[in-house]
Amino acid sequence: MPDPSLPPGSVAAASPETARLLAFDTSTERMAVALAAPHGAWTADEAGGAQASAALLPTVQALLARAGLVLAEVDAIAFGRGPGAFTGLRTSCAVAQGLAFGIGCPVLPVDSLLIVAEDARVQLAPEAAEFEVDVAMDARMDEVYAERWRWADGRWHELVAPALYTLEAFAAMAAGSGGVVAGSAIAAFGERLGLAPGRAVVAAEHDRPAALLRLARAAWAAGEGVDAALALPLYLRDKVALTTREREAVRAAKDAAEASR
Repeated sequence: MPDPSLPPGSVAAASPETARLLAFDTSTERMAVALAAPHGAWTADEAGGAQASAALLPTVQALLARAGLVLAEVDAIAFGRGPGAFTGLRTSCAVAQGLAFGIGCPVLPVDSLLIVAEDARVQLAPEAAEFEVDVAMDARMDEVYAERWRWADGRWHELVAPALYTLEAFAAMAAGSGGVVAGSAIAAFGERLGLAPGRAVVAAEHDRPAALLRLARAAWAAGEGVDAALALPLYLRDKVALTTREREAVRAAKDAAEASR
């Protein structure tokens, strides 16, 4: 077990190659869980959403068993902090905080949209020195969680901070970049995203747990571990559901828009 008084990146901390890192993200309809150790890496890509709260801990225990490790041997716990589904973020943060407090290790907050960007980079241009991507994830209610990232100098740089956009606002934001667009919003909204013709897209992730694990290792190497008390979610929406009257108003607006075409 690591010495909790020593931050990651200190002389006594394990290197990225030898660190035992547990990572998970439950911000989407898929639950990504990964474990790295000096003798290998193990991942799980399971159904998430409402099932994540019940399935996350058993999946963690299963990966530890496959690796021949116990939780107390983990050096740090990486978690998807969001943005994403309200219940999923609460699950990820609460489990990360509880486990980290229990074994006295730091946590590594990971931007959940950056996981999508990293997966898209490896799908399309793993050897490229530079890669720019607008991540757009379906946030329901005709909105998207979006962020812009650029890969350069062997690491990710945030160009546009994560925010909640209407479809029209996202189209305006995305028009400012000629990079790739990646994320679940592509399949959810299609042409309604308003992307320029011929814009390269990555509609589906290939290996979310592996992308998460790469980011966890990078965060550990950069000394980004923080105290378990700081395992906090990134919420971009205070309101998670519409009232019946609001849903009717949205439906009426959609019908009016269709009739005007």
